[in-house]
Amino acid sequence: MAINSREKGKKGELELSRALRGHGYDTRRGQQYCGSNGDADVVGLPYLHIECKRVEKLNLRTAMDQSIHDARDGEKPCVMHRKNREPWMVTMLLDDFMEIYREWEAGMELMEKGEVNAEE
Repeated sequence: MAINSREKGKKGELELSRALRGHGYDTRRGQQYCGSNGDADVVGLPYLHIECKRVEKLNLRTAMDQSIHDARDGEKPCVMHRKNREPWMVTMLLDDFMEIYREWEAGMELMEKGEVNAEE
């Protein structure tokens, strides 16, 4: 029995949300309440606009364009995607990734100097 694209999209969003909750974030499908409300496909990661794609063949440029177009002020657009039997992947604009990486790197440097407790 074939699954229609709307149901497959919903299933992928639920799967991604569960995976992100496994990392400690309170996420949910953005469209689960009464149709389109402008939310990302999955919400609960502050400052990210997540476009979720659970497909075997992905037009990454089109998906990224959609995330860029739909992202609100202060949100970094990203596409989280996976194929069958493969891990989830994340695609972002390089400038956005570098901004996030610099913050992570700065935090690591503070931890190495003992200025930040790793459990904070």
